[in-house]
Amino acid sequence: MNEDKSNDIFIFPRWTGILRPAIAAGALGGALYATVIVAFGFSPWATDVGYAPVQPVPYSHALHVGQLGMDCRYCHNTVEHTAAAAIPPTQTCMNCHKSVRAASERLIPVFESYSTGMPVQWIRVHDLPDFVYFNHSAHVRRGVGCVSCHGRIDTMEVVTQVKPLSMSWCLDCHRNPERHLRPVEFITELDWVPDDDQLVLGRRLRETKNINPPQDCNTCHR
Repeated sequence: MNEDKSNDIFIFPRWTGILRPAIAAGALGGALYATVIVAFGFSPWATDVGYAPVQPVPYSHALHVGQLGMDCRYCHNTVEHTAAAAIPPTQTCMNCHKSVRAASERLIPVFESYSTGMPVQWIRVHDLPDFVYFNHSAHVRRGVGCVSCHGRIDTMEVVTQVKPLSMSWCLDCHRNPERHLRPVEFITELDWVPDDDQLVLGRRLRETKNINPPQDCNTCHR
């Protein structure tokens, strides 16, 4: 006996049934795509962790800062007063290299820059997107040391980005700044360690200096 299906109600035409596998595959593919995009966003390829470009002059921070003891502010002399940490002009290099290794072939781009007045084309390593505002002076004058963002520059033959500089990384510091606070006189001492527990010191400095980093969007996106 044949079953009567004349009263069955179908919201969609029967032929749409063939679309169900395609819809399921699309949903699965979309979830996979979103997972890959998020993973890529946090990967070193997206955050530039490990980026170490070859510079026009092989400048060694390990030599100048680590061995010779040069203070970061000798070259980056605006870091305490302006948003940007200035790339040193050629004259800063020539203060020493007029007499120190004045015949070195490695320094030819510096000598040419000094004679022509054209700057050395240094390649920026820690380069934030144009839509991000970061103020160096606001951080270092409150006791955030150079090492917190740049790592142990004093041990690097070639400057390498070691921190992700991502939004979540910045927000984590703004929410919990105690781990990165130190007395301002030690901001450029990259090997400095506190006498007290870092968190205890950080909480004390945060309280005495009334440090409450903002977390609203327009702090960094202006």
